[in-house]
Amino acid sequence: MATNQAYRDAFHAGEDVAGMACHQASHQFEQPCDEMGECCPLRACIHSQAKERMLHVHQLSGGRQYVLVEIEPLFNAHGEVHFYREILRPTVTASAEPKPIGLVGASQPFISLLEQVHLVAPEQTPVLLLGESGTGKELIARALHDASKRATEPFVPVECSGLSETLFESELFGHRKGAFTGALNDKPGLVEAAQGGSLFLDEIGDVPLNLQIKLLRLLESHTYRKVGETEIRSADFRLICATNQNLDQMMERGQFRRDLYYRISAFPIRILFRFRWKMTNQSFIM
Repeated sequence: MATNQAYRDAFHAGEDVAGMACHQASHQFEQPCDEMGECCPLRACIHSQAKERMLHVHQLSGGRQYVLVEIEPLFNAHGEVHFYREILRPTVTASAEPKPIGLVGASQPFISLLEQVHLVAPEQTPVLLLGESGTGKELIARALHDASKRATEPFVPVECSGLSETLFESELFGHRKGAFTGALNDKPGLVEAAQGGSLFLDEIGDVPLNLQIKLLRLLESHTYRKVGETEIRSADFRLICATNQNLDQMMERGQFRRDLYYRISAFPIRILFRFRWKMTNQSFIM
């Protein structure tokens, strides 16, 4: 096994790992991964002869950490496998051990969830989080943002059930001074606040039917107007939505627009477990 300096710094405090097998160097296992309860990326790649991708718990210099493993075969001029190249990326969204703040877990549902997060986070694809109240949908939305290319820009959560019908446009798009009674000053909207970052629409199923068209226009055109002005503004944000309702049933009953559903549900993630808050270390545990 040949490694670069970045690997040695992360996993072995700069020490050489010559002569070690990958399970010894990365996991500090004496036996291969698949004999210790984890799938072996190398074995999967040998079998498929194609790129493989999975999450593992590795032993880094700073402790146990989730690592995204990508491995692919490298072929010689004769079409034979010459080497296998493995790239390891420690996650920024979760840990295998309690940290000052973060998601912590080791169950299979948790690992499956992280795999979905890391698959879609680098893309601009809209994500729909599906789960009951208390399943930590905002935590997952923030994890998606933190693992994306927009991580340094704002993450703006919007509680849709808390937006009054009369002030919906004003809250979302902002307004100009004098646009309506009580508009004493110019006000930026939540879409403007999320410019360049991520807009998280929590409980999207609570948006009244007559207001859903306004969201649809925003998502279709990527433009909006503040209340009380004619200037058309450009919107640039990654959309993440969440709901605890059955949107399929709502569409059947005519309570949720199908065209809006197709816009927000390009990548659905179903959350089947609950996070709990552990006060002693301020981490969310699964």
